Amino acid sequence: MTPEISADPQLDQLAVNAIRFLAVDAIEKSASGHPGLPMGMADVGYIVWTRFLRHDPTDPHWPGRDRFVLSAGHGSMLLYSLLHLSGYALSMEEIQNFRQLGSRTPGHPEYGHTPGVETTTGPLGQGLGNAVGMALASRMSHARFGTPEFSPADYRVFGIAGDGCMMEGISHEAASLAGHLRLGNLVMIYDDNHITIDGDTAITFTDDTPKRFEAYGWHVVKADPYDHADLTRALEAAVAETGRPSLVICRSHIGYGSPKKQDTKHAHGEPLGAEETIAAKRKLGWPESPAFLVPAEVRARFAARAAELARERATWNAKFDRWRTADAARAAMWEQFVEGRVPPGLVEKLCESAPTTKAATRAHGSAVLQKAAALVPSLVGGSADLEGSNKTKIEGSPAVTPQDFSGRNLYFGIREHGMTAVANGLGLSGFIPYSASFLTFTDYARPGMRLAALMKLRHVFVYTHDSIFLGEDGPTHQPVEHLAALRTIPNLLVIRPADGLETAAAWGLALERRDGPTVLALSRQNLAPLLRPASFTFGELRRGGYVLRDVDSSQSAKDAITFIATGSEVGVALDAAERLATAGFATRVVSMPAPQLFAQQDEAWRARVLPPGGRRVSVEAGVTDGWRGWVGDRGLAIGIDRFGESAPAEVLAEHFGLTGEAVARRVREWATRG
Repeated sequence: MTPEISADPQLDQLAVNAIRFLAVDAIEKSASGHPGLPMGMADVGYIVWTRFLRHDPTDPHWPGRDRFVLSAGHGSMLLYSLLHLSGYALSMEEIQNFRQLGSRTPGHPEYGHTPGVETTTGPLGQGLGNAVGMALASRMSHARFGTPEFSPADYRVFGIAGDGCMMEGISHEAASLAGHLRLGNLVMIYDDNHITIDGDTAITFTDDTPKRFEAYGWHVVKADPYDHADLTRALEAAVAETGRPSLVICRSHIGYGSPKKQDTKHAHGEPLGAEETIAAKRKLGWPESPAFLVPAEVRARFAARAAELARERATWNAKFDRWRTADAARAAMWEQFVEGRVPPGLVEKLCESAPTTKAATRAHGSAVLQKAAALVPSLVGGSADLEGSNKTKIEGSPAVTPQDFSGRNLYFGIREHGMTAVANGLGLSGFIPYSASFLTFTDYARPGMRLAALMKLRHVFVYTHDSIFLGEDGPTHQPVEHLAALRTIPNLLVIRPADGLETAAAWGLALERRDGPTVLALSRQNLAPLLRPASFTFGELRRGGYVLRDVDSSQSAKDAITFIATGSEVGVALDAAERLATAGFATRVVSMPAPQLFAQQDEAWRARVLPPGGRRVSVEAGVTDGWRGWVGDRGLAIGIDRFGESAPAEVLAEHFGLTGEAVARRVREWATRG
């Protein structure tokens, strides 16, 4: 929508410099930050936010808003200046407390922390991937909820990416997928300043970026970022191109206006310094004092834009009310989607029809996924070219294609890094995404997994082939350190189920969880269903660990050997425990699919499952370091503290001592030694 207020070049330049020097002053006060991008891209930020971006400063979560993603998150003060001036709940005090403990203006933008920040950025290229996911989410939600008269999800995504974003491999993956899907509601602006921390990009980066993006299927246009008419023309062309994503290339100048630091690496990651700050203000005609100056005319300009946006929001609200009245059922589904609701007691609902056959947990996962998808319409996802192996297809739903976005199955291609960031973008936009690959390839996905945990996104990571028992593919594909490594990521819940019932509970826990992502680590090999005590209830599956085999009434649990196992090794532990029991040892078996969740339980439950004083043995086909805290100094951790081998699964079990017989023999020797 074209702004109602005519451009005033003098006032526009005043506003641009207000943005520019709010950033400079904040960075100078904190003695830390990146002034180069805010100085170089202030004009771009101003034009996008005052002439193109549809948003509501009084309601940062308004569904009808356009999204703005600062992929080059080191330039955070550009975004904070724009949010402050636009009227978001980001005070001047917060601007002045940039990068300070407890402020709402951290060094890089953080989702859920600062009003108006759409995603956490900083690791370069991740924001570009998120932006692709947001644009895809708009297309997909429009296909579900839009009508010829109105769509509550028809928004655009604008973003700024820098040279570092373009170098990172994730940008190739995400941009390729966006071009394939023809996401014409995505406009990325390239801050092409030719400078990184080490200096001129010519030392490492001589790609023909325009041709690269054209080859991906993008619409590419160049603009002078300091010529507002030319920049507006380019952005209008990008917005008008609805059949392809657009890249607007701006040959910018890092540290624009700084006499000594413009176009140098020194403008990137260090304050200008007091002397150079004054020099830059003089060069651009800005008062040397006071710091943090915002002229009244600039406040009035942004207030006028806010008034325009309020009228646009009112128009949207009227259309929304008519749409809601015309189709109450669709509107109810939209409300459920926006609120991220799932049915209450989802764990129990999924457990009630859990698979009971002997099968791989990846196969059980597929069966559970079908019921979960029926109960949770916002659940969508796919695999990194491994759908047949991951078994993550939602049956009865088409694939998402450039021609039809109504489906629920996404084909991400061999792009784990990009897949994770794109799926995070879906999760930031109302969908509950799942993404899938082999567990060893979390090495490729880990940056996005970590950011999902940091942002507290509900994202289900379905990773199969969870151990050496995938077999002949060998050590390159056999995860051994991955479970332990993933469990160290704060707020990332890892669940490794042992049979169909535990798999059903794992899916339920992941979908119920609203404050973080979940990894489902699923097996390739078949696992027998577990026999549980008569007293067992589904509620125990919410605890992360529970007793599967207990001592009889004549024995003391505190004197018994307690096996703690996950996934495919639960059956091994049961076999070993029974062999030892036959030899006269008191044994117990605890299935602990989610150690992190078990650690959060009340002391009474933990003591019931793992009585203090007993001898403990952990069994998991991976590195043992993470289990030493559970088994204690007297305990035994059985696992694999080396890389695997290429051989059939049953041969590997014998070779690595992970059969019931081998485990029982080792535990008996350990227990006998004392």
